[in-house]
Amino acid sequence: MSNQQQPNSTDILTGKPMPKPIPASTLVIFRDQPGNAAPDLLMVERSSKMAFAAGAAVFPGGRVDAADYDYARTLGHDDVDEYAARIAAIRESIEETGIAVAVEGDLHVRRVTEARAALHEGTILSDICGQFDWQLDLGKLVPFTRWCPPFAEKRVFDTRFYMVQHDDHAAEATVDETENYNLFWSSAQGVLEKSDAGQVKIIFPTKRNLERLAQFGSFADAVEHSLQHPVTLVSPMIEQRGDIAHLCIPEGIGYPITSEPMEAVQRGFNK
Repeated sequence: MSNQQQPNSTDILTGKPMPKPIPASTLVIFRDQPGNAAPDLLMVERSSKMAFAAGAAVFPGGRVDAADYDYARTLGHDDVDEYAARIAAIRESIEETGIAVAVEGDLHVRRVTEARAALHEGTILSDICGQFDWQLDLGKLVPFTRWCPPFAEKRVFDTRFYMVQHDDHAAEATVDETENYNLFWSSAQGVLEKSDAGQVKIIFPTKRNLERLAQFGSFADAVEHSLQHPVTLVSPMIEQRGDIAHLCIPEGIGYPITSEPMEAVQRGFNK
């Protein structure tokens, strides 16, 4: 499977036609720790009022907007889908967490706060970059994975995941009070343990990605791993194992755990 593979055309449970997926982008922000400690990742807990992943802990991200595509074209990128997704990941990070990554220029907290407020008011990122003399370093975002669910929900997202290093430990992430109600830094294993203890909710893609990310002792380890496992489009499948149906993803694409009983799966939408 290549990154260009198309999502499922029919729901694997009902056989109904799938709606056209909405392009989306997510950013896994690493903060390496001293010594042998695993890196911290930035997680946001979504508002219970959100249509997708309500109340769940996820990585910052959201849909790719028309302005993101326009900005990618303006910057001269041939693969507009890829680079619009990278732009969206940076924009959503600023909007949701107040952390500006892969941005060159004056990143004083006051300036980033102004940019965040402007984004919430509807100003597009390209205009903000022009006003603040910011340049985006889109090459800093490392492609990690891409997921599109096989279920015909009201909204289906085709989400590209990227990784980026952000070792500014003084930069304070804060909630946006619209889409998320809490955020926290934690190792991938720490988030999984919080989930096991019932302290946070994580949906199936997030859980599989956290298990994969828990293998890494640093951002450099994660980058090396990603070079060995090029991005593939992950669209889970259902496999019957005895009397129990499992939701599964392909073997050999970097994930240490590739299945979970359907009855235990947390999905993005409640049925």
